[in-house]
Amino acid sequence: MIDVKKIVLLLCLLLPVSASALEPEEVAVVANRFVEGSVDLARYYMEKRGIPKENLIRIRTTDKEFCSREMYEDEIAAPVREFLSKRRDGAMIRALVTMQGVPLRVDPPEPSREGQARLKELKEEKADLWKRLKQAEKEKSAELAALNAAFAALEKQMGVLEQKGARAAVDSELALVLADDYPLDGWVLNPFFLGVKNRKGPVAKDEVLFVSRLDAPTEAIVKRIIDDSLATEAEGLKGTAYFDARWKRPEKNPDSGYAFYDNSIHRAAARVTAAQRLPVVVDDKQALFQSGQAPGAALYCGWYSLSRYVDAFDWQRGAVGYHIASGECGTLRTGSSQAWCKRMLEDGVAATLGPVGEPYVQAFPPPEIFFALLLDGSYTLVETYFLSLPSLSWQMVLVGDPLYRPFPRPGSRFLGNP
Repeated sequence: MIDVKKIVLLLCLLLPVSASALEPEEVAVVANRFVEGSVDLARYYMEKRGIPKENLIRIRTTDKEFCSREMYEDEIAAPVREFLSKRRDGAMIRALVTMQGVPLRVDPPEPSREGQARLKELKEEKADLWKRLKQAEKEKSAELAALNAAFAALEKQMGVLEQKGARAAVDSELALVLADDYPLDGWVLNPFFLGVKNRKGPVAKDEVLFVSRLDAPTEAIVKRIIDDSLATEAEGLKGTAYFDARWKRPEKNPDSGYAFYDNSIHRAAARVTAAQRLPVVVDDKQALFQSGQAPGAALYCGWYSLSRYVDAFDWQRGAVGYHIASGECGTLRTGSSQAWCKRMLEDGVAATLGPVGEPYVQAFPPPEIFFALLLDGSYTLVETYFLSLPSLSWQMVLVGDPLYRPFPRPGSRFLGNP
């Protein structure tokens, strides 16, 4: 995963970021012919945004939210590659939009019969080792270090058998659909991420497509996201920015894990305050914003309520926000799920992001980078996301119109340091 120690000062934000603004003719839209309404929604979006009709990619795949690796390769990636390879004239495609009906997640293959038997044995060993570990912690036993090491090794064995690294968001894999080869046993360094600096990963920028998703529990919500994005661009995003940290802003910048991201929420709030575009409310207590405490919400970032959305917000038209927790984009279908992405879309946001599974906190866009770029106005939503996204071939999904620009373009791309 990305070493946040390398970006603790986020010096990259002191420099102008060169980016050629994404244009409608550079966007292709992927819709599933086997899901009623998917193609119609694609056409609705393309007409609203002026995306050429020939930029529609109609695939045939499952109507479920998950698919196998084989299904992804044959029924999703292959037709997208074919479409891109046949383009000889016109604008180069730089971004893809996956419409409602395109699967969310690529699952790893099932373990073999022998692998399943070994997994069962390892789970039994894990349960026994866990009891011994807890007892050693209680007694402060000299065996504690050895037991911790054994437990970590056992979990690694289980991860290999379950091929957890092969599970990823469909959109995150599609970002690398042009790449000749890259490892499938975990995340891949995103070459567009501002924290990359001079490090090199297995893929280059010219092998990466920007990918966003127009998806929600109902077709009506998808259309509302499209319409709200266009309406907000005409008048600018208005309302209040809410940032929900868990601790007070530290005197020194932490360089890892939850402390880094909590401080990044504070620094995001400072950037929004410095931009003087919106009023800012910061909560630095353990409890999350509660019902009625976030009226007129235009921007939001907070953590950590796992798949338990807290309806504290009266979302403004065009609102953008995300909640840092595991699996918050595990489903976008109708139902009782209280995952944050689904519920925020139902309640009125125009754009959000989240993981389809356990991403580890370092997979999230650092809030300071994401909101600084969004507020700058030089970048579309999908450009903002990819410039702040650490990893590809992993768990994260952006939901929203990739061309959405909630704040007007300034004359300069310079981003200051609060």
